[in-house]
Amino acid sequence: MKPLLVLLAVFGLLAAGTYFFQGQVNYLLAGNGAMAAMLVFTAIGHFAFTAPMMQMLPQVLPAKKAWVLATGVLELAAAVGLLVPNLRPSTAGLLIAFFLLILPANILAAQRHLNYQTGTLDGPGPRYLWFRVPLQLFFIAWTWYFGAYLPSLS
Repeated sequence: MKPLLVLLAVFGLLAAGTYFFQGQVNYLLAGNGAMAAMLVFTAIGHFAFTAPMMQMLPQVLPAKKAWVLATGVLELAAAVGLLVPNLRPSTAGLLIAFFLLILPANILAAQRHLNYQTGTLDGPGPRYLWFRVPLQLFFIAWTWYFGAYLPSLS
């Protein structure tokens, strides 16, 4: 829920700011800036909650800490890529693939009732997936629209 709030709040601020300073809303900047801010926010979680997030990964996956830290770095790189016009379309495509690839970890965490911030098993559980899966699809659609589709119209 927090990443969604960050995404929408930053989008609103950037849309209002571009309207105030430019006389019209710059949706391309607002959409990509909002996703970049959300990615920075979620990347921080990879570094702040590394050990609990390691529990989101399947038992058979080696080097869990490296995977959690690497995905945090990938999120930071994607945040930058979305803000660079020449990198935006390819970054958007890779980010969509990333969102699809991390969905199983979120499903596994929900099945285990994992609280990714504490590492305890008192999280919301499978009912969380009724929110998380549509949210992931929303992030994918947002990334496609603002990162790949809208720039192609320019």
